[in-house]
Amino acid sequence: MSLRGIRILDLTRLLPGAFCTMLLADMAADVVKIEEPGTGDYMRWTPPLIGGQSALFNALNRNKRSVTLNLKTDEGRDLLLKLVDTATVLVEGNRPGVMDRLGVGWDVLHARNPKLVMASITGYGQDGPFANRAGHDINYTATAGVLGLNGAAGGPPVPLSVQVADIGGGGQQAAVSILGALVGVQRGGEGTWLDVSMTDGAVGWLALAFAQAGGGEEVRRGAQRLSGRYACYRVYACKGGAFYSVGALEPKFWAALCGALGKPELVELQFVEGVEQERAHREMELVFATRTRDEWGPVLGPLDACCEPVLDLDEVASHPQIAARQPLQTNVRLPAPRLGEHAAELLAEVGVDATRLDELRMKGVV
Repeated sequence: MSLRGIRILDLTRLLPGAFCTMLLADMAADVVKIEEPGTGDYMRWTPPLIGGQSALFNALNRNKRSVTLNLKTDEGRDLLLKLVDTATVLVEGNRPGVMDRLGVGWDVLHARNPKLVMASITGYGQDGPFANRAGHDINYTATAGVLGLNGAAGGPPVPLSVQVADIGGGGQQAAVSILGALVGVQRGGEGTWLDVSMTDGAVGWLALAFAQAGGGEEVRRGAQRLSGRYACYRVYACKGGAFYSVGALEPKFWAALCGALGKPELVELQFVEGVEQERAHREMELVFATRTRDEWGPVLGPLDACCEPVLDLDEVASHPQIAARQPLQTNVRLPAPRLGEHAAELLAEVGVDATRLDELRMKGVV
């Protein structure tokens, strides 16, 4: 998919908005980061640094350009509005009401550019009792019920290593919503304001859990079908400390696995409950503990039973499937921009020449 010709103004900081606009930039949209003079996106300075700029920032901001504007000044606001005239989408991540207080809220932007799509990414949404509450991914997943389900049965909730609310609820959901809104505009409709709540998005990822609860099942941490309830779908420790994933959910896969492990008597215990399920768990744990992860590879690798070794991060790139598909290789048209790197070329489009640009820099507007 190509978004060539679509200009997106990105006023966000940190992870959710950057991930959203990175997805769109990778589709060839012209993404312009609008940052505060002097400091810019806070993630620019988050270690580890490469050449004085954050490796994390670089990963999320490829294929984008940067201009700095002080939106607390009249001149900075006026320049933003001129850029809005050239834009298709604006993404912002301020708390509710901030854009209005700056004089560039939805009513102003929509009147200026009726076709503009504006996405506001916040933790809890534009309304409700938590609308202005501060938070981060761990708080949003806690509120959504995601965090409470993550971890072993009988143990405490464990923070997820991937930011479900930030990336899924905030970044990815915003990108999908923007694409949907753009289709509406292309079909002749006006622009729209998208209220993207990271908490709402995380709740949406619990569709199956809520369906189970609605069907009368008790949904508990570490005891769901796909989180350790059954021996056929869980992670096992191997000799030496590494792990193997088992996803033998379908009966044919479970039967094949039990046969390969020399445990045919466990086939009929796949979905039993109570003591017999506990026995299946123990038996599988004992078997996996007899070999190292790499020793299990030749046994389970050729088996059609949904079993794969659990890789550490430094092993991922060299895995044959990852190496073949190369998902870590991206189409980088532009490296992540330095702060304000493209100010001259972008502001020239709205009538700011070199002399005027120098004046604006001296005044702290740019």
